[in-house]
Amino acid sequence: MSTPTEHLSTPAMTDMDALRTGAALLSKPDAGVLILTDNDRADFLHRMSTNDINGLRSGHAVTTVVTSPTARNLFVFTVLARPDDLLLLPAAGRAAALAKHLRGQIFFMDAVKVADAGADLRRLRLMGPEATAVLTALGLDLRDAADGAWVEADGIIALRQTQFDIPGIELIVPAAAVGDVTARLTAAGAHLLTGAEAYHVRRVELGRPAPGAEITEDFNPLESGLAWACADNKGCYTGQEIIARQLTYDKVTKTLVGLVADRPLAAGAEVTAEERTVGSVTSAVFSPHLQRYLALAVIKRPYNADATVVDVDGTPAVVTALPFSEG
Repeated sequence: MSTPTEHLSTPAMTDMDALRTGAALLSKPDAGVLILTDNDRADFLHRMSTNDINGLRSGHAVTTVVTSPTARNLFVFTVLARPDDLLLLPAAGRAAALAKHLRGQIFFMDAVKVADAGADLRRLRLMGPEATAVLTALGLDLRDAADGAWVEADGIIALRQTQFDIPGIELIVPAAAVGDVTARLTAAGAHLLTGAEAYHVRRVELGRPAPGAEITEDFNPLESGLAWACADNKGCYTGQEIIARQLTYDKVTKTLVGLVADRPLAAGAEVTAEERTVGSVTSAVFSPHLQRYLALAVIKRPYNADATVVDVDGTPAVVTALPFSEG
């Protein structure tokens, strides 16, 4: 189990200031890119995952989830539509596994090909309230763009994301241009994050689930805070019947919530109430901004209601609606 410390390092505090009040740039060397081509690419992915891929048009993107037969999270990724292909943006370290899974689902009549573009393309993420202003240094303007809109110039793709991850701009950049793009963005005012510590704190403050923490095979998308990535107007995909039944009949028995405590909480700890286990802590931090110990947890009804007091390894914690902080 991981327990947060009360004091961030000086570099992490600088990172935190950029995330909250400026523009912060995160290098994502382990985050790959897949490309789907051929005539059946959209239909194939539509029947493989939770969101409406057939309704996706060039110039837009959505986040979707591949689930197991029991509707557990297997992969979460963003799908970006271009005229002749789909770009898939998997979680860090998951590109090869996702490619293998997708290829294993292609039938002989499916006109679809899966290619790994990780050797040619890299990903960065630009976050913070000044992110879109700084982005204009690359000749790309998303200042008035909606979630899921993307633009491209000089081989650089910039995607606006407000629902998934820390709100910001996901950049897909030719591998040879990463150094130049980083230099141009930092010259325009972006702060290059020194590590993941501040990013993790800010993500929890905003109540955003992450792969490997909240988005795991222990939960389904509805329990992980990803209901918005599950289209309710589409046909069958693996796990769809369970998700549809939970939505239709209000059968989502546990949800992602926040916890606030006066002492450190630990990721992986059991959450108890009335002498029974009612959930588990998935992420835990200390917030310098809020001066409180915070955690994300997946908790069963009715103990997931706002202001409910629960116990985490002997520490009282109060259930809180997410996000903890938007500012």
